[in-house]
Amino acid sequence: MDTQSVSTMLDQTLQAAQLAIADSRTYIQFFVIVIIYILSFAVAYKIRHSVGLTHNEPLESAHPVRKLGYRIGGILFPLIAIILLQISSKAGESLTFTPWLIETALAIAVLLFFNSLIRAFVQHQFAASLFRWVGLPILMLHLLGLLTAVTRALEEISLDVGNVSISAYGVARVLIFGSFLFWLGRASNTFGKAVIKKQASLDVPTKEVFSKLFEVSLFCIVMLLLLNIMGVNLTTLAVFGGAVGVGLGLGLQSIASNFISGIIILLDRSLTVGDFVELDDGQKGFVREFKMRYAVLETYDGKDILVPNEKFISSLMVNWTHKDPKQRYRVDFSVPYSTDVRSMVEFIKVAVAEHEQVISGMDVPFEERPDCEIDSFGDSGINMFVEFWMIGIDDGKNRVGGDLMLIILETLRENGIEIPFPQREVKIIDPKQSSPK
Repeated sequence: MDTQSVSTMLDQTLQAAQLAIADSRTYIQFFVIVIIYILSFAVAYKIRHSVGLTHNEPLESAHPVRKLGYRIGGILFPLIAIILLQISSKAGESLTFTPWLIETALAIAVLLFFNSLIRAFVQHQFAASLFRWVGLPILMLHLLGLLTAVTRALEEISLDVGNVSISAYGVARVLIFGSFLFWLGRASNTFGKAVIKKQASLDVPTKEVFSKLFEVSLFCIVMLLLLNIMGVNLTTLAVFGGAVGVGLGLGLQSIASNFISGIIILLDRSLTVGDFVELDDGQKGFVREFKMRYAVLETYDGKDILVPNEKFISSLMVNWTHKDPKQRYRVDFSVPYSTDVRSMVEFIKVAVAEHEQVISGMDVPFEERPDCEIDSFGDSGINMFVEFWMIGIDDGKNRVGGDLMLIILETLRENGIEIPFPQREVKIIDPKQSSPK
C-alpha cells in the first residue's frame, strides 16, 4: 500500500467522521447509549441489593448454589446492557437507518460481559489469563467481522501426511476448544459434586454413587464434544469401537472390574466414607474418598493407601465402624500370686472407669462397663486383663490403651502390688553329699 492510498483512506475516514458528527441521529444514538448504560447499572444494582443470593458474599462453607448466585450478580450489568442495546439496534434497523454507534456500544458491552464472566467464574489464575489473552482477541475479531478472513488464512497453512491434512486452523481449534472443554469439565465436575454432597436428604453412599455417575457422564460428554471438534466422525467411531471393544475389554478388564466394584460397594452400602477398615493383608485406615478405580484409605501415620475397589469385594475386609462406632478393647497385665485378686479387681475397674473416653456409669449396660478378670495362671504370676468399651478406634489421637496401661501400673504401685517378672530358683547339689558312701 503506497502513500497515496493511505492518504485517500484517511480522507475518507475524516469525511465519514464529519458526516457522523453533522448527523443528528448520531447524537440520538449517543443519548440512547447513555440512557441504556445508566438504566442497566441501576437495574443491576437494584437486583444485587434486593436478592440475598447476589448481595452478600457467601462464606467458604456456603452452598455451591449460593456461591453461583453471588457470581451471577457480578455479570448482571453487562448482560442487561447487551439485551437493551440489542433491542435498540433492531429498532434502529426497523427505522431504516444504520445504528452504527449502538452496534459499537454493543460490541464493547459484549467484551465487558466476557471479561466479567472470566472474573466471576474462572478462579484459576492461569486459565483466566489464557481466556483473556486468547478469548478476548478472538471475540474482538468476530465482532469486527475479521474472524472469517483469519480462519481462511489459517486453513491455507496446512500439512499433508498421507491422506490426512493438518491445518493450522485445525490445530488451533483443537487446542483452544480442548483447553476450554478441559477447564469447563473440571469446573462442572467440582460444582456438581459439591451440590450433590450438600444434599441433606441423601445419605453418604447415595451421594457417592451420584457423584461417580455424574463424573463419568460428564467425562463422556466432554470426550464426545472434543472428538467432534477434532472432526472425527462419531458414526465411524462407533463401528470402530465395536470392532476393538473385545480387545479393549480384555486389556482393560481390571479397570472395568474396579469401576463396577466401586458402584456395587456404594449401592449395597457395605462401605462408606469415614469407615475404619482393615484388609486381609493387615493394611487399615479410614475411607476418605472413592474414585472410579480405587478408594483412598488414610492411616493414622498420615499415609494414603490407594486400594483397588475390587479388593473390597474379592478379599476379606473388617469394617470396624460400619454399624456402631463403639468398640471393645482389652489390656493385659500380671500380678503376683500373693495378691488379693478380689479387691484388686475392684479398684482396677474404678481406675479404668475414670478415663474420659472409656464408656462407664450406672446408665451404661452392665456388659459395656469396664471389667477386670483372670485370664490364666502364668509361670511368674496371675495373668489378668481389662476389657473396656470406647467410641472410635484406639489409635492415633484417640489412643486409650496406652493411657490405661499407665493408669493400671500407677494404681498397682499405689496399692503396693508389683508386676511380676520371670524368676527361677537354682538349687546346687553338693556332689560329695549326693555320691554313695
